[in-house]
Formats: sequence, C-alpha cells, structure tokens
Amino acid sequence: MPHLNADDAALTAARRARDLAELSTAEALDVLVIGGGFTGVGVALDAASRGLTVALVERRDLASGTSSWSSKLAHGGLRYLSKLDVPIAWESAVERGHLMTDIAPHLVRPMPMLLPLHRGISRMDAAFVGAAFVAGDVLRMSARTSVSLLPHPSRVSADQVRQMAPATTDDRLRGGLLSWDGQLIDDARVVVTIARTAAAYGARIITYASVTAIEPGQVQVTDELTGQRHTIHAKQVINAAGVWADTLSEEVELAPSKGSHLLVRAERLGQPTAAITAPVPGHFGRFVFAVPWHDDLVMIGLTDDPHAGAIPDRARPDDDERTFLLDTINTVLEEDLTPDDIVGSYAGFRPLLKGRGDSSADLSRKHALLRDSRTGALTIVGGKLTAYRRMAEDAVDAAVEAADLTARPCRTKNLPLVGAGTPAAGLSDRLVRRYGTDAATVAAYSIDNPYLEKPVRAGIPLSGAEIRFAVEHELAVTVADVVDRRTRWGLVDADRADLVAAVRKHAPELMDTDQEEG
Repeated sequence: MPHLNADDAALTAARRARDLAELSTAEALDVLVIGGGFTGVGVALDAASRGLTVALVERRDLASGTSSWSSKLAHGGLRYLSKLDVPIAWESAVERGHLMTDIAPHLVRPMPMLLPLHRGISRMDAAFVGAAFVAGDVLRMSARTSVSLLPHPSRVSADQVRQMAPATTDDRLRGGLLSWDGQLIDDARVVVTIARTAAAYGARIITYASVTAIEPGQVQVTDELTGQRHTIHAKQVINAAGVWADTLSEEVELAPSKGSHLLVRAERLGQPTAAITAPVPGHFGRFVFAVPWHDDLVMIGLTDDPHAGAIPDRARPDDDERTFLLDTINTVLEEDLTPDDIVGSYAGFRPLLKGRGDSSADLSRKHALLRDSRTGALTIVGGKLTAYRRMAEDAVDAAVEAADLTARPCRTKNLPLVGAGTPAAGLSDRLVRRYGTDAATVAAYSIDNPYLEKPVRAGIPLSGAEIRFAVEHELAVTVADVVDRRTRWGLVDADRADLVAAVRKHAPELMDTDQEEG
C-alpha cells in the first residue's frame, strides 16, 4: 500500500475554514464524526479510506481530552488476562501488533517492562506474575507479532536489574522479570497523525467547532473561532466524544474513571532504560509503572478511580492520588521519591459505560455502540487506546448498515499512517523518532532559514522548524495547541512559559492565549 506524504496530509487553519464553509452548503455527508480523540479520528480514517464522504468536528483541539492524558503505552492485554478476560486481552494483543508492525511503526516502539524481585515480592507472587508474562507472550505469538519486535519474557539477574533501572532497591534483590510492551512516542502526536492521514484520504477535519444540537440527519455546529453557526447534514452521525458523549445523548450513561500520572526527571531515577513495575498491594494484576519517556522524563502512573461530577477540561492528580503513586513506586526504589521531585502531572478520564462493578477498575473495557432512538446517531464509548482501530471499524460497519451506505471493506489493519516508511538518510535521529519520514519536511524549513534549526532554549531541543510544521501541517490554531499537544513541553511546569514565548515568536499568526490547557 503506498505511503502518504506530508503535502497530501497538510492540515492548516485556512483548510479548516474552507472545509467548514463548504460543509454548510454541501450535500449530506455519508458520515459526520463528533470528537477528535483516538476513537473519533480513527472513525474518520476508517470511513474515508473506504470511500465514504466524511467530516470530523471537535470542540477544541485534536487530542485535547483523554487522548492527551494516557500512559503512552500500547498494552498487549496482560492486565485483562489477570482478570481472565481473554477476549479483551486478545483484542489488545492483536491491535498492538497492527500498530507496531503496519500502522505506525514510526510512532510505537518496544518498551522493556521490568519487575524487580526484592523482599516485597514473594516467590509465589513472582511465580504468578511470571506465568502471566508467559500467557501474554502466547497472546503475542498468536497475534503474530514478531519476537524480534517484542522478545520473549525472561528472568534477569540482579546486576541486569541495576543496569536497566539503577534506582531500584538493593534490599534482598534477587533479579527481575522482564517482559515487553509497546510505547507511543506520544499519544497526542499519534492522534494528530491519524487525523492527517484521514485528511489525505479526503476527510474534512474541523477543530474548535462545538456541536450544540444533534437532530435527525443534521448537526448544529458553532465555530468557536468566529462565533458563526453552521448546519451540517449527514446520513449518519457518530458520537465519539469520549467522556463527554453523554452530553450529546440522553440515552448514554457513563461512569468515568480517572487515571492520574506524575512526571519526574529521568536523572532522579538514574536514567532508566526499562519501565519499572511496582505491584499495587492487595490488587493482583494491577501495577504502577515508572516509564521512561522522551526528553529525559519518566512518567509514573496510573490511578484508576471512579469520578463523579463534571469532567474538567484540564485535570491534575489530587493529593491522595499523588501519595498513592509515590508510595507504590517507592516500594521498589532505593531512595524514595518525594513531592519535590514532581516536575509535572496530568490526569485523564476514561469513558466507561455505567455498570455494577464495585470500582472503576472492575468495569469492562469493552467498547459499546449505542443508537439514539430520537436522532439516529450512533454513540461509541468504552474501549481502550490500543484498540481504537477496532472500535472505529465496528462504528463504521454499524454506520454503513444503519444508513445503507455503499462502502469498501475496512482497510485499516495494514494501512500505514503518514510518516511511516524509511526516512531519508542524514536526518536528525530526534526528528526521525518523532516524525518518521516527515522528518525531511521538518528539516526542510531550516534550509532557507538556518535559524529555525536552533533549539528554542537550552534544555528544550524543540526547534522553530517543528513549530512551523505544527502550524502548516498539523492544524495548530492556538499557542496552546503547540505548547500542550504538538510538542508536550507544556507538561513540564517550569518550562511552559519559555515555550509559550518561543511559539509566539516563531508563529505570530497563532491565536494567543495564556490559558493552561495541557
């Protein structure tokens, strides 16, 4: 299947405005998607690649909700195996394989996951976890993911544990258990890349457009940048608004779950090369992870707590959640982390269907499709980041059947996202890791203006060229879009102000805002 290039997938503010204007007078679309997170952009790509006419509207920026606040891991389903939920575990392993092999090998990489065996881990607990690792490897093999990509689990020595995770406690350390999973270079970047790929197949991607009403055959939309109101006609509406999906349908009941994360400097943990795993006491199969991320950060997560009340646009861990995460990860560290080590934090909400579980951790991660009896809109909720593609496939299948649409079969199992492929020689390793073949387009900005190649500040390797690429290819409309989702440097509290200043300098056309969004 041919690879797409950056020009085909270029999303700009001008293209957004033109597409929105045309939608107001166009004939009815085949599919209108509401929501610009993983599920929404996945639906847009699936539908567009089948030959359907598609538009997506998002009330804020792409990935501005839960899809920015994940653990950045493409899980293979190990946690679900511990609950004997084999179908979900299997789906996770299969979809992880698609992501890492065909869809986004430039954005999803192997991550070693290390469980140190110290005095707090009994030999029986180690045996259970080891058996789960082997079961997960069986799923990996059944999903036909290569062992060269995700190696077999293994037992490693105490010296190897110290080498991969230098901050691990030496207290009766008798080695460790090593397994492998997938890690996203960044969740928001993957969402934006899926949206750009959908655009290359003809989908219209409209951010900062709030849906005010869903009616049979049409949707009322307000342009948040101009205040203008638009009516968009569609044969089938798909509500993929995540934890806000119930605000668009009275027939959807959600029980959101809050997942919180902390960020610490990698040097504080000795520059680990593997994710450090700490079991949550009293909860077999549940762990807190300290995961090496890019730009010398380690992400510690995650909580899984029920949330009542309104969903905030920007959430952070509360005191109890910070304490839980630090206390759990400290059980495997030689020197305790303290609140002073935290350089940033974030929290997201999972759109779980209301059920009878005693806690949010007990609710199923199965996705569900619900049809609104009044408007005919389909709502898709539940599920997991790793399985976004399968969720999208099911949603489009349902839309095709409900609206009697003519569409080709689903193509997304092996349809590569823009940027996949073999990058040109001589490009920066850092750019290739973040952009794949698009690294050449980013680097080209510096040919005519070498100043754009320079880091925006000491300690922040982001370049002016990357800021320009965000504006001219990735639909960054506001300063916060660049700071908080195209680059993620806004997650580090101490760096945010400097990055805002740099973005204003390199992209003065962006809407200026001091609002913290990410």
